[in-house]
Amino acid sequence: MVTIEINGQQVEAEQGQMLIEAADKAGIAIPRFCYHKNLSISASCRMCLVEVEKAPKPMPACATPVADGMVVNTQSTYALAAQKSVMEFLLINHPLDCPVCDQGGECDLQEFSIGYGDDKSRYAEIKRVVKDKNIGPLVATELTRCIHCTRCVRFGQEIAGMRELGATGRGDWMEIGTYISKSVDSELSGNIIDLCPVGALTSKVSRFTYRVWELASNDSISAHDCVGSNCNVQTKNGEIKRVIARENDAINDAWISDRDRYSFEGLQSDERLTTPMIKKEGKWAEASWDDALQFAVNGLKDIDDKTQIGAICSPSASTEEMYLLQKMMRGIGSNNIDHRLRQSDFSAQDQDPVFPGLGMSVADISAQQAVLVIGSNVRKEQPIMGHQLRQASLNGANISFVNPVDFDFNFNVAHAFTIAPSHIFKELKVLAKATLENSLSAAPGGLAALVSSVKVTDEHKQCITELSEADNSVVMLGTLIQAMPNYASIRMLASYIADATNSTLSYLSPGANTAGAYLSGLLPNRTHVSQATSTNTDGLNTQAMLNANLKAYLLYGIEAERDLDKPVQAVNALNNAQFVVSLSAFVTDAIKAHSDVILPVAAMTESSGTLINAAGSWQSFTAVSKAKGLSKPGWKVLRVMGNLFNIGGFDYQSSEDVINELKSEGQSETSKSSNQISWMCPENISAQTSDVQRIAELPIYNVDAVTRRATALQQTQDAQVDCARINSALAKKLKLEESQPVTAKQGDNTADVTISIDDRITDNCVYLPAGNVAASSLGGGFDAIELLSKS
Repeated sequence: MVTIEINGQQVEAEQGQMLIEAADKAGIAIPRFCYHKNLSISASCRMCLVEVEKAPKPMPACATPVADGMVVNTQSTYALAAQKSVMEFLLINHPLDCPVCDQGGECDLQEFSIGYGDDKSRYAEIKRVVKDKNIGPLVATELTRCIHCTRCVRFGQEIAGMRELGATGRGDWMEIGTYISKSVDSELSGNIIDLCPVGALTSKVSRFTYRVWELASNDSISAHDCVGSNCNVQTKNGEIKRVIARENDAINDAWISDRDRYSFEGLQSDERLTTPMIKKEGKWAEASWDDALQFAVNGLKDIDDKTQIGAICSPSASTEEMYLLQKMMRGIGSNNIDHRLRQSDFSAQDQDPVFPGLGMSVADISAQQAVLVIGSNVRKEQPIMGHQLRQASLNGANISFVNPVDFDFNFNVAHAFTIAPSHIFKELKVLAKATLENSLSAAPGGLAALVSSVKVTDEHKQCITELSEADNSVVMLGTLIQAMPNYASIRMLASYIADATNSTLSYLSPGANTAGAYLSGLLPNRTHVSQATSTNTDGLNTQAMLNANLKAYLLYGIEAERDLDKPVQAVNALNNAQFVVSLSAFVTDAIKAHSDVILPVAAMTESSGTLINAAGSWQSFTAVSKAKGLSKPGWKVLRVMGNLFNIGGFDYQSSEDVINELKSEGQSETSKSSNQISWMCPENISAQTSDVQRIAELPIYNVDAVTRRATALQQTQDAQVDCARINSALAKKLKLEESQPVTAKQGDNTADVTISIDDRITDNCVYLPAGNVAASSLGGGFDAIELLSKS
């Protein structure tokens, strides 16, 4: 530590710290435009010039390191003259359009011009004008306002890992733009709006729809992935106008993904359900809440065998909703409860951890020295987790992947094992054998025989060596691997690799609240207070419920044809059921086709509740916007249904009462999860060799009902997934060409798609994502598939 003096105040600072950082820590304001604490220093705006004793000229506070005994004055006549001169230059070409600028009221230039500007300009020449650029559906540009701070350029290069924006020209003719009219496609691109100190970059989604002083700001939590990014939701007259990042160094730093920022647009969809609806004699009619709830409860009561009732819930519902749903289902006599929508292998569910989590904080990911990720396009599935892995890579971490697609990552990948889904178990056997050869411990029972036939390469050895030699290392199971048919066997080998290399076994779980589902007991084989069900009979998991063709289903927050694996089979099971209750924020023809009553539940931003992220952080939120029409918070709907079933203990007055009950019965914010699994040697699974296999990733903007209806997000490059991607070798083998229309066929299920040739796809595989229109008429995400030419 060194001691410096700023404006006569003694300040302690760390050696090597910049003046502006020391001043900020001491609460001493210094104006700035280009400086941002999470970006590199460019010192390009010069607004932070200060007087430093014995220095021959004003010094930029952002680029001047502290020294012991340094004397600094930020408000002397000398410093103020320098700052005012810089402000005059910045205003020379700036347009006087504050009344129509969305940044007005929170513009740094506007604020600093009051303190450092003049009431009239000495500049009489013609001002520079810069033509605006179309950089995509999310960010609007007004580049005449740009003051060349380069924050957006540095963000792309340093944080997003994609240098999509850059500067051309020199002096006042310098322009910020993309490379030859390209769009900005990063999944974190919206953060440049928050970074821009002026109105050069604004939100295209909500442009000209508000003034900043009209907005009410509300802290909230993003509900689209297991990270639980902190955000601030801003509303006008009860309607969401924008979502911005809320800083939390333990989770999302100062950033949020575009999915978290723009998905609110889906809440204004024409498909929002605003009134309860009942189907009588094949015809739909609106109903009062009393009538609709009684109709729903009576329909379920009419099922004599309550084990013929199943409940399937979204993994992004709040913990309170999950807890009440499982409590109600068990109260009426059914353990058929699940939230695992796309999982197909449940053979080892009794070995699941308390909740599948990271085993560390989100921020700790960036401190790992070696990472092995199995089955995940983490950059798109959990963008902030991808950001943390990028920071780890920049810090020198060796990051390796086992994936069915050679996904594009914005950081260096040490080892990429790109393998067809049917061969991933074999690939894990190779890595397990490399681990065994590297380990001093004896092999667990059966492992040596299991891996005896596979051959280890130098790259496999290097990957395992990096894990075992690192002080901090992690083996991650992604959402792709959790949906594969042999997930249990793969997880067992991954657990062995993690244990033998002294690494943490981590899960990147699907949805926003998988941890909450486990802790609240929304599972067929355990309750919220026990690892086993309260009866002697386990309930049915999601796939078993749909395979069993139950007499009644309760669907909470899902669209069967978009959210479930094997959607055709799922929809057929629902269509053949005697009674189906849907609790949903949206209504579609597909939902109407298989439902008998539809109850409008409020969206997350319209209700209160708690989400538990993959790190085990319990994060509560409140309603920040008006519920649409007659929509009600889901926990209130379930509370009334519980009372109509005459189940005791449903007299809650608030969502806080619900979460407090869960905590009092054994779960708490200190609940930790040990992800390691007791060794049980998996069966040797032979890889398929002849069939072409489908790869069904869930695309970034198809993860839930709200995101699928966010118009701007659906116009981005990442949303253009309605095609079948194959590599050039398979295209040649099948005699198919780029953009050729074909029929994708899985069993009796077909869908019309076009071909896209992409050599990132592994051999003998078809990348045809889940969650979109084409996938809704197909089978399992990793089943065999045919591509039939239409010519």
